[in-house]
Amino acid sequence: MKWKKITIKTVTEAEDIIISTLYDIGLEGAQIEDNVPLTAWEKEQMFVDIPPMAKEDDGIAYLNFFVEVPEDTDVPDNGEFSGAGQSENSQTGNGSSENTMKPGLSEGVDNSYMPVSSGEPVDMEVLLKQIEEELEDLRSFMDIGEGTVTVSETEDKDWMNNWKEYFHQFTIDDLLVIPSWEEVKEEDKDKKILHIDPGTAFGTGMHETTQLCIRQIKKFVTKDTNLLDVGTGSGILGIISLMYGGKSVVGTDLDPCAVEAVAENLEANNISEDAFTMMIGNIITEKEIQDKVGYECYDIVVANILAEVLVPLTPVIVNQLKPGAIYITSGIIAEKENLVVETVEKAGLTLVEVTHQGEWVSVTAKKER
Repeated sequence: MKWKKITIKTVTEAEDIIISTLYDIGLEGAQIEDNVPLTAWEKEQMFVDIPPMAKEDDGIAYLNFFVEVPEDTDVPDNGEFSGAGQSENSQTGNGSSENTMKPGLSEGVDNSYMPVSSGEPVDMEVLLKQIEEELEDLRSFMDIGEGTVTVSETEDKDWMNNWKEYFHQFTIDDLLVIPSWEEVKEEDKDKKILHIDPGTAFGTGMHETTQLCIRQIKKFVTKDTNLLDVGTGSGILGIISLMYGGKSVVGTDLDPCAVEAVAENLEANNISEDAFTMMIGNIITEKEIQDKVGYECYDIVVANILAEVLVPLTPVIVNQLKPGAIYITSGIIAEKENLVVETVEKAGLTLVEVTHQGEWVSVTAKKER
């Protein structure tokens, strides 16, 4: 498969309007490279772990779009458009970057490595002409900086894998989390080891919200624990509950990719698929999913998702909790702590503990009866 990477050099203030404008001509995902620190809200919207900042903000931004093209497309790599040359900082075809990557669209989904393909290869000549025209229109009423457009060739493996440079083995207390491309060090072989490859859509356990959940699960899990994980993703929380002695896990997620991700991570950790059941659907709104998940079946329910989602989820999920069961939530920025605490108490749950890590919060509650 052949892909072209289109890079637009602009200024940070123009990022959103350019992305929105180009969305209208079919460029549906963007990789943003700039040096603007992420806000807590932006971090909350991202479902992948966040690479470290490398440089001070210089006001410059690079917007990268990945499009599928026919094999014989005659557009040279590093082709230059809009009358200006490629900047010395512009990215080449390997897709790598030292700068912060942020969601291209404010939809609560990270589009950083999501190429555009509608099933039909893109006519690059037509597309580039459209991009030039749209940028010129924008330039007439706002500052878009250089507005230069460069093209390079990339491959699936490039944009699928370049995030790996940011993910290395790390520990969470007595737990070593390690990707498949690294080896366990001799001094770590006595630790409990979680092998995890998140892919491009799900987290690794590096984020504070995941670590908050992990510590709470370890605190409450027993050999008889049946756990429900709402928003399963890579399966890391359910897998950890099984590693620490839990009996079974049911996971729900909106993204069908979670099924394969969980299966791969179960295999990597030598855990039987029989212990982990995945369901795709919205447990908040779909009665069918609620019925399949079951009622008053779970000793622990964990939900590492947005605070705004926890509000409608909590009054639903109390029906899945056994009497005496524990409800662990995270994905909550500090400013939303009171909102979630009020939500669990309004649902009839008893607040057990609120824990913090960095600017993030986990709220743990109990269903008394």
